[in-house]
Amino acid sequence: MQDETEKQTAASENDETATPEVAEAVAGENTEDTVTADDVGPEATLGDILIAVEELWPASLAEKWDRVGLVAGRTERPVRRVLFAVDPTLDVVRDAVARGTDLLITHHPLMLRGVNSVAATDPKGEVVHELIEGRCALLTVHTNGDSAVGGVSDVLADIFGLQEVEPLSAADEGLPEEGIGRIGDLPQAVTLGDFAAKVYGAMPAVAGGVRVAGDRQAVIRRVAVCGGAGDSLLDTVREAGADVYVTGDLRHHPALEARETARGQRPYLIDVSHFASEWLWLPAAADALTNVLSDQNFDVEVQVSSINSDPWDFVLTPQ
Repeated sequence: MQDETEKQTAASENDETATPEVAEAVAGENTEDTVTADDVGPEATLGDILIAVEELWPASLAEKWDRVGLVAGRTERPVRRVLFAVDPTLDVVRDAVARGTDLLITHHPLMLRGVNSVAATDPKGEVVHELIEGRCALLTVHTNGDSAVGGVSDVLADIFGLQEVEPLSAADEGLPEEGIGRIGDLPQAVTLGDFAAKVYGAMPAVAGGVRVAGDRQAVIRRVAVCGGAGDSLLDTVREAGADVYVTGDLRHHPALEARETARGQRPYLIDVSHFASEWLWLPAAADALTNVLSDQNFDVEVQVSSINSDPWDFVLTPQ
């Protein structure tokens, strides 16, 4: 058995004769899990997110009546988690806070009209209190998210497989391909009934389903779409020569007048849930924001809310 002196001598000799490769491997074992400051990207602030959002969905594209942008939050605070949703309802906000969300981005504004109080006795005031107390900022991307490239109606056009897509109503400011609504052609003609079935299958499950005005067997190819409420574009749709128009919140009188003007012919109408048509944009928006932030080396978790804020719970139909 070696005594302590012999052991120390042997260890010293082994250190002196170790090859550079062995020494490097041993050093690697000791430092493998070490994370240096250079390995960690910069921390995104709310201000950084606002710049990214402006790049994707410029506020200049919003309609004049709209209210978009930051509703609550401090621009210097860090943002590690972002959540997209259609509506800033109390359930959505509480879910965001429970998830540890730093920024909630909703399509619909919390305060489209002026208010003179945000007391918690009012539903909107309660939302404001929940946001502030939960340290969660709120940002609205509404008609600027409709109009921009890759916006709500672009997503619908992609899902339905439309080609040669262009805006229904071009934006006053922006690119030629930006504006409200989209119109394009299907790769091949189909019946109205088959196309309506495709629309139904693409939508998130909601109580209202899909309503159709027109001959089920009519052959259609040119399709106009507008996420959300689009009855203000009915005349534009007709003038653009659409065979069918897909939108939400079609009210009785505008829809009836459009059908009377068309004498029961084109454009046919497909009425979908306002919420459902706009929810389809959220995953695409989350991916777009993630890509922009990743390009800047920001590590931000971006999620989509699973809460259904469609106001209807069930529907009764004739047998």
